[in-house]
Amino acid sequence: MSNQQESGNHSQADFATKLIHFGSEIDRTTGASSVPIYQASTFHHEDVFNPPQYDYSRSGNPTRQALEDYIALLEGGERGLAFASGMAAISSTFMLFSSGDHVIVTEDVYGGTYRLLTSILSRLGIETTFVDMTDLEQVKGALKSNTKAVYMETPSNPTLKITDVAAVTNWAKENDLITMLDNTFMTPYYQRPIEQGVDIVIHSATKFLGGHSDVLAGLTVARTASLGQQLKQLQNGLGTVLGPQDSWLLIRGMKTLKVRMNQSEISAGKLASWLNERKDISSVFYPGLKDHPGREIHEKQSTGYGAVVSFDVGSGERAKKVLNKVQIPLVAVSLGAVESILSYPAMMSHAAMPVEVRAERGITDGLLRFSVGLEDIEDLINDLNQALQED
Repeated sequence: MSNQQESGNHSQADFATKLIHFGSEIDRTTGASSVPIYQASTFHHEDVFNPPQYDYSRSGNPTRQALEDYIALLEGGERGLAFASGMAAISSTFMLFSSGDHVIVTEDVYGGTYRLLTSILSRLGIETTFVDMTDLEQVKGALKSNTKAVYMETPSNPTLKITDVAAVTNWAKENDLITMLDNTFMTPYYQRPIEQGVDIVIHSATKFLGGHSDVLAGLTVARTASLGQQLKQLQNGLGTVLGPQDSWLLIRGMKTLKVRMNQSEISAGKLASWLNERKDISSVFYPGLKDHPGREIHEKQSTGYGAVVSFDVGSGERAKKVLNKVQIPLVAVSLGAVESILSYPAMMSHAAMPVEVRAERGITDGLLRFSVGLEDIEDLINDLNQALQED
């Protein structure tokens, strides 16, 4: 029996309480206030006729199990699985499909997902159609006789386009399609897709869930026990598991998710408004802006706007100058940390996309992505202001 099942009363608590009291917050053997790190690869069988719950850490580990129950509780799903990275979670999930199957995918999807679909799964005979999921008719128009699933990313990375989750999910159910959604940007604090009928939720837990730029991890949550079992078989069969040390680090990071997201979102809103008022910024992408085309739909399915702001400075040359002049944020791949991170999608997260494909999706050479951390927002704005000054 999982810890989540043992602690069913936690499922009725407020989200903030669930983050701290998730079922494994106290070790039942010693009373320790932290999940133990079971740094073991294998487990002794006292009685070969009655094998223990855990026998080999690829198949199951108590520390990882605590994490998996934790994310299932937060997302409201039947089963959680923890993987070695966000891409391990995504690639393992796509192994649900077979040669000859077809999937419909958000067009401005994360670059690593695009690379997986176009250069690896395409060789295995899994076909992908990328569509603008802000337009439900385009999603419907991509349906084929061999379509098996719809993969959403909302807000999308890095242009923060919004997909109407309920509309897509309802249509998918009518056509017996599996729905998957990358919830990395919003986290279960702001957006719980399973409650809107999504079958599988995926996270790059390296980002906001971990929150400290110190762990690489991926998570999935299945809406049904059947899908959860299929994902478990894939996790075990592929060996794409998260180790106990990283599982423990992720649990520790997740406990402060609410307070981190609250503060970063306030600062992100201020940064987006400031950028939106500048004449030298051609576009600002943030669902909290009044002129964001997807704001109404986003507010229907999410309780917050998140901490990622993308903006176009007009050219690749200027973007690179800004990257070299900022002093506070990390200039790096990734996002969702206590420190602000400024990224250049064209050369970082979406470098795997051909330039013409990036252009079609609005990922221009002048586009920068700012993941707002916990620094003072006035310091961040002043720093970015000096970096944007023309020499």
